[in-house]
Amino acid sequence: MISRYLQIATTAIDTTNQITGKAIAWLTLVMVVVTCAVVTARYLFNFGSIGLQESVIYMHGAVFMLGIAFTLKEQGHVRVDVLYEKFPPRVKVCIDIAGHLLFLIPFSIFILWTSLEYVSFSWSLRESSGQPGGLPGVYLIKGLIPAMAFLLLLQGISEILKGFLSLTPGLGK
Repeated sequence: MISRYLQIATTAIDTTNQITGKAIAWLTLVMVVVTCAVVTARYLFNFGSIGLQESVIYMHGAVFMLGIAFTLKEQGHVRVDVLYEKFPPRVKVCIDIAGHLLFLIPFSIFILWTSLEYVSFSWSLRESSGQPGGLPGVYLIKGLIPAMAFLLLLQGISEILKGFLSLTPGLGK
């Protein structure tokens, strides 16, 4: 019974980050096209646009902020597995759970907590670029900082629950 509820929770979290990750992945293609346009405009037509250049920076920030939890879900983060790869699966699960509990969860909470005032101040000013011709939505990109921390926190919880479920297959029966 308990394991069923935990599985529902992990599925909901994983699905949220799957949808977010797949949606934001398309932004990388747009980023490549805009970057090519900026380079072409600059070197072939001697034309530059601060707004267009900043849009690439905004897209880059959005891809990383909203894609980090998806990358964790897909086990895509860099690991130093000199020793890890030699351990049996149960030991790997225990190491992952410990790493998430000791590092990922506190880090996510810290980023979430410390970013709130910073982001709310930016939103209160409707902060825009300091560059002439720059884009007006800096506060929107800064708003992705707590969103990233929250999605990463949720995915960390999901990974811990999945590890716990794999270690205790008879839980709640």
